[in-house]
Amino acid sequence: MIRLIFFLFSGVLLGFHSYAQQQDVAKLVWKVNRIDLGTILEEQGLHSVAFEYTLSQGTIFAIQEILTDCGCTTVSFPKDSIALGQSEKIQVNFDPSSASGFFSKLVLVKGNKGQIQDSLYIEGIAIPYPSNLDRNYPVKLGSLGFRMKKVNMGDVFDNEPKVKFLEFFNFGSQPLEKKSLSVKAPSFIAIEQVQEFVRPKERGLLKITYSANQRPELGAVADQIQINWENLEVIELTILADLFDYFAPISKSDLEKVPQLFLAQKVIDLGEISANAVQRQVVMISNLGKEELEIREIQENCSCLVIDYPKTTLLPGEKMELNLVFDPIGRKGIDQRNIYIFSNDPVNPVQLLVLKSLID
Repeated sequence: MIRLIFFLFSGVLLGFHSYAQQQDVAKLVWKVNRIDLGTILEEQGLHSVAFEYTLSQGTIFAIQEILTDCGCTTVSFPKDSIALGQSEKIQVNFDPSSASGFFSKLVLVKGNKGQIQDSLYIEGIAIPYPSNLDRNYPVKLGSLGFRMKKVNMGDVFDNEPKVKFLEFFNFGSQPLEKKSLSVKAPSFIAIEQVQEFVRPKERGLLKITYSANQRPELGAVADQIQINWENLEVIELTILADLFDYFAPISKSDLEKVPQLFLAQKVIDLGEISANAVQRQVVMISNLGKEELEIREIQENCSCLVIDYPKTTLLPGEKMELNLVFDPIGRKGIDQRNIYIFSNDPVNPVQLLVLKSLID
């Protein structure tokens, strides 16, 4: 009996000792562990960011060393230790003159004799100073030079705004002040100058923010915007984007419950056809899911193709015909028309139907 009590007591003591050891292991919580610097120009010099951390477990913490994977990145950090619940910051400086294009730099924080080894990252796009201004900025709009007249935002989803930076060169004789920039654009496109001033013979950046949730269309879209500064001519730019609905990932158990768009054909080959004969085709689409399917938009890449369908919703198990009318007049040789079907099918929200032909 005494031996049993001894073993039980020893087990309790070991449990408390193990628990105390676990509680004594330091653990940091970082406010963020990855910072995107966006697009930065070489002539802007060092970019500095701060990473904030809090000691969430353990009694005390001190940084031993911080390692980086590039000489372009330097770090300064507090030498004093912090207690449980206290916070501190480390500062990371990045020199863009040593990078070109996209970069991702690692910052490894070590502390408490190897207990802590946390990884941080700074990312962005670095643009070196051009050696030939006319060649690098071939599009001249007023006194400004651009690499191209059209700005492609790429894929933009409706769950969060997308940001892109547009580079330009001030070939004029007047400085461009941030607060004097005037923008005429749709409500879903916001534009602002990044630097407070862009002096003559300097580069500047325009920050473009596109909010797809404020626009009902889907697929490929284009918008004209106008920008100008006081006493300067109006500049027109084209903003391109491919708009999509965002669907959160779903579990395997829910796959059979959600709407499912099924195309009976994904490629229609008309073979050899005459340029003077209008072609008509019918494609069947079905809802194989157990929830209502919404056809949100059907988009073609040519005005020569007309698509007609009777409704925009399909009940579970329901089918519907898509009527395609293709007029090949004025065309010759191999031809391909792409038809994009947007729906609320969360697994395949955009499906492609291809219409091929050889026009004589």
